[in-house]
Amino acid sequence: RERFEFGGRDVASWFPRHMAKGLRQMRLALRRADCLVERSHIPLSGRNPALQEALGIRPHVLVLNKMDLADPRRQPVSAGAGPGCGQRWSWAQSDSLVFPQVVPMVARLVADGPRYHRAESSEHNILVIGVPNVGKSSLINSLRRLHLKKGKATAVGGEPGITKAVLSRIQVCEKPLMYLVDTPGVLPPRLGDVETGMKLALCGAIHDHLVGEDIMADYLLYTLNKQQQFRYVQRYGLGQACDHIEPLLKHVALTQGRMQKVKVLTGTGNVNMMMLNYPAAACKFLQDFRAGHLGRVTLD
Repeated sequence: RERFEFGGRDVASWFPRHMAKGLRQMRLALRRADCLVERSHIPLSGRNPALQEALGIRPHVLVLNKMDLADPRRQPVSAGAGPGCGQRWSWAQSDSLVFPQVVPMVARLVADGPRYHRAESSEHNILVIGVPNVGKSSLINSLRRLHLKKGKATAVGGEPGITKAVLSRIQVCEKPLMYLVDTPGVLPPRLGDVETGMKLALCGAIHDHLVGEDIMADYLLYTLNKQQQFRYVQRYGLGQACDHIEPLLKHVALTQGRMQKVKVLTGTGNVNMMMLNYPAAACKFLQDFRAGHLGRVTLD
């Protein structure tokens, strides 16, 4: 396929209402913030322009995670300084290589920039921002373990929407005295195109059921083929690459026993029949992609 047909889908229904409230709370929290730490799975589509506009007047650190799943040949954002940010870098597969850099980098950025009405304070207040399900809470908990030897202070989960409000300050370091504030994942209320929303959904920033596992699986197949990523052929035992999602899902359902019981009305009454479970096969396809089983893929 030369292009993907989204069928006139409206992305407005993909975004929960609590996100507008979360952005308002973040604007209020910004008054006490010395620096922003933003996390993202994908370097372009994974960032919310509304956050840059509303919060972009402070030193800004961009942390790209999931780098062990990214295609090393496709890196549109490189490590080093970037416009509007104090620093940006790429995340290595081992968190232990990156976490020790966060506190010193933030302290240096705060020291080198104006602090306005907070000039007399010795505390460092850091706002952790990003779209849903990029690991903001995990970053805070990991820094607490690293610098304070403390357990987790904020809930984490493998799906979007765990954090729904701006939380209290959480201490993560003693010297310098540094507090991080966890914030809810916020998506832009209007996306420039449906494809950006689909990339966010594939990364888990939007609940699968809001978008539809079938259309997500089809777009994923289109993306893999477009980037010449054919590991799915070997993983699922296909004879060759396929351009449409139906034969792939049928093969996955057959080989992995993804079946469902369906009640069929006949002339002699209701009959229970076992049929292929295409939604379950689509979920398996998405899970394999997110786990890196289909190769290292960068969506942008």
